[in-house]
Amino acid sequence: MFNLSTRILVVDDMKSMRKMIINMIRDIGFTDISEATDGQLAWEVISKASPPIELIISDWNMPNCTGLELLKMVRGDAKTAKTSFLMITAEAEVRQVASAIKSGVDEYIVKPFAANSLIDKLEKIHKKSLAVKTVPVK
Repeated sequence: MFNLSTRILVVDDMKSMRKMIINMIRDIGFTDISEATDGQLAWEVISKASPPIELIISDWNMPNCTGLELLKMVRGDAKTAKTSFLMITAEAEVRQVASAIKSGVDEYIVKPFAANSLIDKLEKIHKKSLAVKTVPVK
């Protein structure tokens, strides 16, 4: 699992959903949690964060800048390209899931979801990030 001091950004335009996700990750033990109401505001937080945001948990459907657009900005910037990204959305169409995967999402959860699903996805993301860090350079 991620270190409990991991810097997390929760992005969702619905306050109730942000609070639910924040409560779930606080219950796990995480303490350094920021939030944003859309991808545009999230990008401002990510761009200015020092130390950097290490994990983004984002909704897909938001005004101003969607979660997919945010994901593409994160992956397109050398400073943030390796940031762990979990998409949480009501969208379950194969085409949309494929689009998120193609854009570099680490994991994907469809709403509604339970805390154990979130924990499972966070563990998978963490394992992937460890595997990337331990691949020898040839």
